[in-house]
Amino acid sequence: MGRLTRTAVSTYAVGSIGTGGFATLPGLVLTYYLTDNLGVTALLAGVIVTVAKVWDVVIDPVIGALSDADLARHGSRRRLMLVGALSLPVLFALTFAVPPALGPAVGAIWVLIAFLLTATAFSLFQVPYIALPAELTDRYDERTRLLTWRVVVLTFAILLFGAGGPLLRKATGDPTTGYLLMGIVAGVTIGLGMLVSTAVARHGLRTRSAATSTAADPARPEPGTNAGATGGGIRDNFRAAFETLRRSQPFRALLLTFVLQALATGLMLAGAQYLATWVLRSEDAVTLLFVALIAPALVAAPAWGVLARRIGKERAFALAGLLFAVAALTTVAALWAPGDWIYASVAVAGVAYAGMQSLPMAMLPDVIGHDARRHGPGRAGAFGGVWTAGETTGFALGATALAIVLAATGYVERTAGAAITQPDAAVTGIVLSFSVLPAALVLLSLVPLARYRLRRDDIE
Repeated sequence: MGRLTRTAVSTYAVGSIGTGGFATLPGLVLTYYLTDNLGVTALLAGVIVTVAKVWDVVIDPVIGALSDADLARHGSRRRLMLVGALSLPVLFALTFAVPPALGPAVGAIWVLIAFLLTATAFSLFQVPYIALPAELTDRYDERTRLLTWRVVVLTFAILLFGAGGPLLRKATGDPTTGYLLMGIVAGVTIGLGMLVSTAVARHGLRTRSAATSTAADPARPEPGTNAGATGGGIRDNFRAAFETLRRSQPFRALLLTFVLQALATGLMLAGAQYLATWVLRSEDAVTLLFVALIAPALVAAPAWGVLARRIGKERAFALAGLLFAVAALTTVAALWAPGDWIYASVAVAGVAYAGMQSLPMAMLPDVIGHDARRHGPGRAGAFGGVWTAGETTGFALGATALAIVLAATGYVERTAGAAITQPDAAVTGIVLSFSVLPAALVLLSLVPLARYRLRRDDIE
């Protein structure tokens, strides 16, 4: 199969404006929005975020199976992607449209329902989007190229939303209207990025079908079949999805590694605003934290791709994890000497983060293609559904873990504009959640990574 066109690579990468925005902004501000704008307790805020993410875990495998069925019947995964891209902007804006005067209880219920619907719309796009690389190319290095440029756009999106979101929140001078403005602008931007990238689902598969027969395609089933991966009901869809876990040892190893790292980065992401407010003593410092994280990552992402081609994706991935753990651990010194030096540690973590994102995403299509050669085609959506569910679980548990730490250390919630003082124990919990805990989780993730057995020769 030939080299991917620049159009295919760039169109696919644009989708990460949407995935990066949705992964970043709610993780950064949603818990803080609940505790420091609506007056919801830290523990209840953690429950709300967790319930929404648990819902993702439930529906993602079903969406994956439905996406495989769409591909079998219509030759494209585009339909579900379009539904998600078109519905997300309105639902995202509604999540941040709660009038604080309604009170914490009503506000909590409003956010829970709106965010559940938003997460559903996002999954309709994300699950088939994750499945596409295995169908666009079966070449080892082309997948690295495709996913490297996706991560370049992803890191740009993280910078855009992580730094721009808080600035939009401040633009009106009022927290309530500021959050609403942020929700509207961010929702539209996320939706547009997703909408543009739906074109690759149609274009990429058509290009492949012209170049190779369906029988030789490791990911695409014959149109009109059920691909052996989907059944008529939810139980059959779940069975097809979780069969991928039982059958593929490389998938289990890669998924567990990625989930643990998503937990670590989700914990740091949720804690960044708290670190800025209560340790660095400026809500606006969260923007500088994201610039420090993402500016190096934009440069580093292609470099990780070059390194992966030389030493293998799995070795480069392990090096990225080690570097991230060391950088995160150094920030614990903020307990005794908070200051601008923390941006240097975050910048090193940003270099590592680029590899931790691009390399596993480039390894996942290898896993899907390897499974297709051994067990038959047509299950890329099932893999994508389980992968997305695992990623979602990791990020959700990161926010949950932070909420538990805040509750255990006596964090004091507040409504918009209220002036309070946090106890020393709460500030200590914030720092540990940003440093020691993420470092330990990333080091733990290297244990299952050591059991990942696919190499270049297995793929080509």
